[in-house]
Amino acid sequence: MKFMPDFTDAEDNNMRIAVLSGKGGTGKTLVSVNLAAVAKSATYIDCDVEEPNGHLFFAPEGIKEEDVTVKVPKVDETLCNGCRKCVTFCKFNALAHTADKLIIFDDICHFCGGCMLVCPQNALTETDKVIGRIQKGTSEHVSVYSGILNVGVASGVPIINQLLEEKNFAANKLTVIDCPPGASCVVMESIKDVDYCILVAEPTLFGVHNLELVYQLVKLFKKPFGAVLNKCLEGENPAERFCIENNIKILGKIPFDTDLGALNSDAKIVAYEEKKYKDMFSSLLDRVVKEVKHATVTDIKR
Repeated sequence: MKFMPDFTDAEDNNMRIAVLSGKGGTGKTLVSVNLAAVAKSATYIDCDVEEPNGHLFFAPEGIKEEDVTVKVPKVDETLCNGCRKCVTFCKFNALAHTADKLIIFDDICHFCGGCMLVCPQNALTETDKVIGRIQKGTSEHVSVYSGILNVGVASGVPIINQLLEEKNFAANKLTVIDCPPGASCVVMESIKDVDYCILVAEPTLFGVHNLELVYQLVKLFKKPFGAVLNKCLEGENPAERFCIENNIKILGKIPFDTDLGALNSDAKIVAYEEKKYKDMFSSLLDRVVKEVKHATVTDIKR
């Protein structure tokens, strides 16, 4: 039996909520897809462009796909005089000059355009390179966006920027952003314009280490945030202790539940499968909406 959502408060506020974790496998996508599922109207954006898997849960229909391109340098060998100023400038070693020829390694180019600016001969121009694609579709009441980075491309930031363009955000609609794991530049791009961050953590010492990574990141960006503790067992919980010691609001706890784990492993949205999971994620979304509404200057500056 499928339990369809009946939550309404979030859709009146055009909220953007990011879900983060310090590493993969903590339950970030579990939380993201189920929060979107229990809202009556939502947009789910998968910014984990190296390993997107939210679409496996939603199985969206009517998929449309578009390429994402960036500008990479192209050399006119008749103009290049071998001065190597572009080679010296590039800190990513995407350029080399050997055997009287400029070589461009566009797989490690970071698309900054600086080499073209420093070339005194104007020997470098831009050309388009496809680095990945974006897929858009719908699943029930959820608009589903996924970014897919091509293998070997150095940075997924341009794909994330295109995913998070204003045209992809519907008015009066909850948006859940499933961030890449960790605390690198792609995560920073994913959270820069959100209203609230959810930090997902596991109840282990290793989980605490990864929780601290994203905790420091959201503080740096001055974003209001709270934590969801996943796979919770009875007894000692180092992640919970870390939250208490650092005054991090615990938004909810997801128990260690073999039935939930089995459904999630089968790419099932657990809120659709059993009422207890629907109620759990509805309560979590309710708490997050209230936190966003009542976010204070103190929350932002923690």
